[in-house]
Amino acid sequence: MNYITLRQVIQSYAENTEALFVANIPVFIQQAEQRIYNTVQIPVLRKNVTGNVTVSNPYLSCPNDFLAVYSLAVISNTGTYQYLIDKDVSFIREAYPSPTDISVPKYYSIFGSQLSYQNEISLLLAPTPDANYNVELHYFYYPVTIVQGIIDQSTISLAGAGYTNGAYYNVSLTGGNGFYATANIIVSAGIVTSAVLVNAGSLYTVGDVLSVSSSALGTGGAGFTLTVLSVSNAAGTSWLGDNYDPVLFYGAMREAMIFMKGEADMVGYYEQKYQEAIDQLKRLGDGLERGDSYRNNQIKIPYSSL
Repeated sequence: MNYITLRQVIQSYAENTEALFVANIPVFIQQAEQRIYNTVQIPVLRKNVTGNVTVSNPYLSCPNDFLAVYSLAVISNTGTYQYLIDKDVSFIREAYPSPTDISVPKYYSIFGSQLSYQNEISLLLAPTPDANYNVELHYFYYPVTIVQGIIDQSTISLAGAGYTNGAYYNVSLTGGNGFYATANIIVSAGIVTSAVLVNAGSLYTVGDVLSVSSSALGTGGAGFTLTVLSVSNAAGTSWLGDNYDPVLFYGAMREAMIFMKGEADMVGYYEQKYQEAIDQLKRLGDGLERGDSYRNNQIKIPYSSL
């Protein structure tokens, strides 16, 4: 099931095509995705990256999409992998109290926010690296959502003229192939000087040219356009959509029922269907994909004839 199909099925089951409801369907889906990803460890949640640490620097910045570590290894000049052991910062500080205690790192700890980007994490290695090393980080992250055509990057292609100076918040953007994108817009000297997306919408395509209604930025102005430079998931597909869509559908429907202030029995119904689907997905993600018949034998179910 791709995003367009999922979107339509949610509207059909909810029997709701009201604009505010439809605008929030991407939110329902993304809430369901995050709930699923924090319940079942499916392979698509794993990502591998390589980087490097430098001599006398015990800190390693994590990728921007990092959530948790599966493993971290230091790679020697000969290509040998040495996997580091996860420890608390207090252990590292006590075991290696001086930053000048240098050697091949043996331990790591989640240290805290990066100086350059407070929303992301850095790791502390110990002992402090005694040379430059390549490292391999295997980590947990959220894969791209199934929601199709969310605007990633855009640029003001025409600043327009004649607009009323001021700051305008959550302005609806018109045009293009997608829906429900909004932006905070600054007008100075009658022209648009800044347009920052608030809601990146969905179903947009690269090259879409967006604008605003004639009354959105005061009166008398015209000519402002915003061009879409890139979007996420132009195909509108995902591992869940391709391999086990019931859990995504029922999870999104539960969120939709809550949004519509649905009856408790309907919320409960979709929660029950979601839990049934999660149990089946856990059989795959936490069961079958964690072993094989050679080492764990095949599942055997007792059978008694009548």
